[in-house]
Amino acid sequence: MEWMEITVTVDPELAEAVSEVLCRYIPQGVAIELGDGEEAETVAVRAYLAVDEEVETRRQAIAEALWHLSQIRYFPEPTFRIIADQDWTAGFKETIPVLHIGQRLVIRPSWREYLPQEHEIVIELDPGIAFGTGLHPTTQLCLLALEELIQPGQRVLDMGTGTGILAIAAARLGASEIVAVDNDPNAVVATRHNARNNQVEGRIRALHGSLAETSGSYDLVLANILAPVLLAMIADGLTNRVKRTGALVLSGILEEQAQEVRAALARAGMTRIEQRQSGDWVSLIARW
Repeated sequence: MEWMEITVTVDPELAEAVSEVLCRYIPQGVAIELGDGEEAETVAVRAYLAVDEEVETRRQAIAEALWHLSQIRYFPEPTFRIIADQDWTAGFKETIPVLHIGQRLVIRPSWREYLPQEHEIVIELDPGIAFGTGLHPTTQLCLLALEELIQPGQRVLDMGTGTGILAIAAARLGASEIVAVDNDPNAVVATRHNARNNQVEGRIRALHGSLAETSGSYDLVLANILAPVLLAMIADGLTNRVKRTGALVLSGILEEQAQEVRAALARAGMTRIEQRQSGDWVSLIARW
């Protein structure tokens, strides 16, 4: 069989957004290849379509979806080429590193061998299943906040869970109960799969749905989504899910959007807001 290889070369901050678009059409996932040499500051996001009677229709749909994403933040057009049948997963696996985040957290691709130090917490994750591989600054900002805020026995709500990386990190850091919600059924499947691989499935309840399907209050609420979605969720009562002694961690916010999100939180009564930044991206930690 022949395959159509789709390659999108972007800066690391856009890699997961591009991956999420590609995974809508290619559910087996994508490959994220780190650049080197003159291209060390870029990553190549690759996906593979089987060449069949539907391939041209899918190619056009992917090109259109990527074009719409590029209107939000520019990146070059994708390239398409036909390649012969081969084990195309083997090459990209060599390019995915073990990631160290904060003082304790380590993200290890399942095929990588890694001997952790005594204080480290290792999360096994296969990139490319859904949004949230650990590469993007928004995810890393959330992981850093989790490492600081999680206390043993806490209840956590993770809105827009993606691969479940934040839910798994919360469980490994000591949270007793995590509700992980996503409106993409593929993300729910990925979260359950990754929770089992990390032996925390008993503490993570992955649900297909939205904020409307949640209830109760939590010690920590996480939402790593784009700012317009966060604003809509705040208007729909996201802060009501946060205990009076709890905290809300929001990420996926560009620097120029931060003030609007802060104002929405303040109107909801969460006026103690700490802002952190990585590149162009901002996270907010809000409390009552």
